[in-house]
Amino acid sequence: MIVEVQDTVPVHPKDFGKPLEEVVFNNLRSEYEGILDSELGYVILVTDVRVDPVGYVVPRNGATFHKCVFKLVTYLPEGQEVVMGEVVEITEFGCFIRVGPTDGLLHISQITDDYISYDEKNNVLIGKKTGRKIEVGDEVRARIISVSLTSGTGGKIGLTTRQPMLGKLEWIDAEKKKKEEVKA
Repeated sequence: MIVEVQDTVPVHPKDFGKPLEEVVFNNLRSEYEGILDSELGYVILVTDVRVDPVGYVVPRNGATFHKCVFKLVTYLPEGQEVVMGEVVEITEFGCFIRVGPTDGLLHISQITDDYISYDEKNNVLIGKKTGRKIEVGDEVRARIISVSLTSGTGGKIGLTTRQPMLGKLEWIDAEKKKKEEVKA
């Protein structure tokens, strides 16, 4: 999402004489980029900063304070959203999939209806009946089933691939071909 925000930003005396827009932009970047906010989600980027050149001062503070309007590029994951991601880590309890700027957990119970085991030696998850494997680097389509965004904690995203047309991309392709063969 792109969200427009208004804020008041301090410009410290050490920055007096430098271009105002540049100083405010850098201050906003250090304050906002990379944070997790329960309403905004993950803040990725600050853009389009407009600064009021007339600031005000506060007693016992040498900075000038300037009102500004700017835009934030954010990612706010939502329940039931279908996402694409890359497997970035395999563990005995599932795998972590990169979803936008963060990772979501695909628990082994949410991968398939098949019994999944963890092969620690090869760092892979394997289905007992199907032999399907999930490894680091695989592309996966998943559905978000739970979201917990608490400012400052990093947030948690739960995923599932136990629905039609979800899972490792080659599994989805195989499922499509199987349906086409049945029709023919």
